[in-house]
Amino acid sequence: MTSKVDALLAELDQLQARFDDALRDATNAEALEQVRLVFLVRKGELAQFFKRLGELDSAERPRLGERLNQLKNSFESAFAEKGAALAQPKETGEFVDLTLPGIRRRLGARHPLLQVLDEIKSIFVSMGFAIESGPEAELDYYNFEALNIPPDHPSRDMQDTFYLDLGSEAESKRYMLRTHTSPVQIRTMEKQQPPVRIIAPGRVFRRDAPDATHSPIFHQCEGLCVDEGISFADLKGTLQTFAQKLFGPDIKIRFRPGFFPFTEPSAEYDFTCTICRGKGCRTCKGTGWIEISGAGMVDPAVFGFVNYDSERYTGYAWGMGADRLAMLKLGVEDIRMFFDNDVRFLRQF
Repeated sequence: MTSKVDALLAELDQLQARFDDALRDATNAEALEQVRLVFLVRKGELAQFFKRLGELDSAERPRLGERLNQLKNSFESAFAEKGAALAQPKETGEFVDLTLPGIRRRLGARHPLLQVLDEIKSIFVSMGFAIESGPEAELDYYNFEALNIPPDHPSRDMQDTFYLDLGSEAESKRYMLRTHTSPVQIRTMEKQQPPVRIIAPGRVFRRDAPDATHSPIFHQCEGLCVDEGISFADLKGTLQTFAQKLFGPDIKIRFRPGFFPFTEPSAEYDFTCTICRGKGCRTCKGTGWIEISGAGMVDPAVFGFVNYDSERYTGYAWGMGADRLAMLKLGVEDIRMFFDNDVRFLRQF
């Protein structure tokens, strides 16, 4: 009659055969891992036999234990050899020089336009301005009406603005892709009372035909400061400081009379030409100045939309095209180059 230990030893012989067959059929790392999971892990088939030692008498246990230890060492050794064999490169008949350097991976970098925009934001933050943001799909109220832009203003024309057809909802609320980041100023003033000192950087959209200086998608950074006793001199000092931090201490700023529905008085402002440093060149058309954007004191009518006391508070606002500033700082002559995704261009920065 076969003893219990003899029966277990016979089962171990079968386990040995199954392991050998599985190891022989493992031709890749995935298959080899399956062999390990079936036979060699803590809950694998071999480990289950160690748990059965308790079923035997004390006199029979050494015999089974010795066999189990032999199998464990054998399985682990065979498994390691198989793994090493699979890791060896297959013979292709070609010589491989292992001392040659590998293929270097090119690391990505932040887009040059966003690099300049980050610098713009950093300068204004250092001057005490907070960064605010808002939706790119905007309501007519915030994009136009609350900025004191009347219904017949040219900027509402379909040639300038991308309007969004949202079905029945659009019948009562007209949506559009924002044409400037000024709506962020209104949304911010609705949320808090003065003092307010913010910039609003972000993408804006207009129905402009792409050329060297225009794009239907571009970036703006608008600013707003509202408090008691704010004057036009504060606006000039802010923009003067910004210009010199971005382009150098020799940059000057000038204002020219202008008109914007949301500021009064309004002005167009220019920086010293960054190419010729004011001497006159082809870029500035011999004037020594580069037009930047518009600015002015916040029109009291705008304060009426956000329940600010225009007798107590004054403020200034400005806008600037981040793309245009990036062109001047990086010496780029065509705004379309920022959006073409030509890696040869982007790698320069």
